[in-house]
Amino acid sequence: MTLQKRLFDLTLAVVLVVVLAVPFGLLLLVLLLIEGRPVFHVAERMKAPDAPFRLWKLRTMTVARADGGVSGGDKAARITAVGRWLRAARLDEIPQLWNVIRGDMSFVGPRPPLRLYVERFPELYGRVLRSRPGITGLATLHFHAHEEWLLARCRSAAETDAVYSRRCVPRKAMLDLLYQKNQSLCLDLAILYRTGAGVLLRRLFRK
Repeated sequence: MTLQKRLFDLTLAVVLVVVLAVPFGLLLLVLLLIEGRPVFHVAERMKAPDAPFRLWKLRTMTVARADGGVSGGDKAARITAVGRWLRAARLDEIPQLWNVIRGDMSFVGPRPPLRLYVERFPELYGRVLRSRPGITGLATLHFHAHEEWLLARCRSAAETDAVYSRRCVPRKAMLDLLYQKNQSLCLDLAILYRTGAGVLLRRLFRK
């Protein structure tokens, strides 16, 4: 990560923490009253092939003792009503500002992968994870909706894993490597703008 990109991430993260402190605190209180504990979901992700970190999100599913792998149709019944709303507005990702401040993540980059896929595709993720993982990215913009559609049709953890490995990992990596090749502050700003605009359009369309 370049110094310019790191300074941009830190500046934007601090500004957002200040702006969102009160509304986020109220959101946590509402979630605590409606959903109970835990409010946060903390899971292992990889920021480099040999460097795991703890990714923070708001909990959007009912708690399961054994929970692993990507989310597909086999987990759909566990998504709460509030969690569905949080996901649609991407509010569940606000806690990742902490990951950005810590340096685990950037605002823009490849979505941080699970360890099992990094170990399954070491050469591919060895290249992808030369970029710091991001809250959003080129693959998020251009493939996330299709990925959700593919995985929503899966009815078991094994099927979800197979579809994700075969149809999602290669296409996301292609976009992540394209971003890596062309990364610039202007591109990051464009991706952030389009991400925000996309969230607003989805909310308006659903209304």
